[in-house]
Amino acid sequence: MKNNNAITPRNQDFAKWYTDVVRAAHLADYSSVKGCIVMEPNGYAIWEKMQSILDKEFKKLGHVNCQMPMLIPENLLKKESDLVEGFAPEVAWVTEGGKKELEEKLCIRPTSETLFCDYYATHIKSHRDLPKLYNQWCNVMRWEKETRPFLRGREFLWQEGHTIHETAAEAEKETDQMMGIYNWFHNEILAMPAIRGKKTEKEKFSGAVYTLTNEALMYNGVALQLGTSHYFGQKFSKAYGVTFTNKENKEDYPYQTSWGTTTRMIGGLIMVHSDDYGLVLPPRIAPKQVVIIPIGNDSNIIAKAEELEKKLIDQDICTYIDRTDKSPGFKFAEAEVNGIPIRIEIGSRDLNNNVIVFARRDTREKITVSLDTDLVSYTKELLETIQKDMYNRAKQRRDELTFEAHNLTEMENILNKQPGFIHAMWCGNQECEEKIKEIKGCKSRCILEDAEAIDDVCVCCGKEAKHHVVWGIQY
Repeated sequence: MKNNNAITPRNQDFAKWYTDVVRAAHLADYSSVKGCIVMEPNGYAIWEKMQSILDKEFKKLGHVNCQMPMLIPENLLKKESDLVEGFAPEVAWVTEGGKKELEEKLCIRPTSETLFCDYYATHIKSHRDLPKLYNQWCNVMRWEKETRPFLRGREFLWQEGHTIHETAAEAEKETDQMMGIYNWFHNEILAMPAIRGKKTEKEKFSGAVYTLTNEALMYNGVALQLGTSHYFGQKFSKAYGVTFTNKENKEDYPYQTSWGTTTRMIGGLIMVHSDDYGLVLPPRIAPKQVVIIPIGNDSNIIAKAEELEKKLIDQDICTYIDRTDKSPGFKFAEAEVNGIPIRIEIGSRDLNNNVIVFARRDTREKITVSLDTDLVSYTKELLETIQKDMYNRAKQRRDELTFEAHNLTEMENILNKQPGFIHAMWCGNQECEEKIKEIKGCKSRCILEDAEAIDDVCVCCGKEAKHHVVWGIQY
């Protein structure tokens, strides 16, 4: 079969293909405000499922949700100089209220560290008030120059965790623990084989002592940062005057973290798994896992469809019957472009032969299954098989686009031929990092702290190497 005519072939124009999938699957549409998208029900349903899974994991660890204001006074933002410097080019400001010019302009939050610190300064007095494990689900605004739906927008949805602790050990444990949650989510739920590591000083979050990251590789070999976790130490508490009386009855500064992931994950899902026929979703994140399509209006067909729908829903498999007044072929194509993991077709001829047909979205394979089969168990097993197979295909693709480089010439040859993850050693000098960036904008994605060295000298300067780094071109 030919690909969906509304979708540009992936290998012909990847950027156009991506946009076509977003629109054909009704995930998002452009709005009249540049860089701000309309997230359509299909796209928002994916985000809702991401929220529900992650929120449950956060709460297992004792985190609670709250909501901070979306406006930040300029004086508050300026208290932490690194944060100001890092976000200054992306900040949007409110300067008027009604028809009156404001005495102090207000920043539309690009991130909320300042707001949480301002709150903590008045709500933490003693070690008995610690820790505070807060998270919020909200929107933020960053005035990006170039935008693309889900991947880079001026306004986007995310969650941002902000915790504050009595000791450095507790805060660092939190930083590592939340990176572990993200790594589990990206690999096990999104079926995206992600690499976990540490950002370099140049690439870490503004104001952080260090930043942990999860990095994934898209089908075209371009890297995408999926989630980050930051250890702040006492930098923010000192800047914002957050103090507490410790167990020795002495005044001290608490230790902080923040961690977040965004709707960018939806863009990652598209670019890792989807194809020329539309969206492909791993079953564990698909809002709708099974669609049943009756072929015809025969009462026996409808009865069988409803019977199967009930059985699947009773087993927590998100299932629906397509009852729309459309042709079977149109319904098949619609389920396919929307990425429904399993399509079940029920027709008169099938029932006469005591069978129904299962269609896998990931491989587009059709399987004839006897009605004597335990269809609920079969569906569960098939969903797990699809999830596993999607992860394995994504991992195979990532591994095919993972390279080693031992000098700049090798790195340049790799990037000129095919972007991907490049493993190479680094001396730790920022000048070398900047030099590497001159090659097609290649950046350090993360330091692999426990990985074996692949060389003893820096890929750039030839001096003694200190870090095993994964490099790549990023979105």
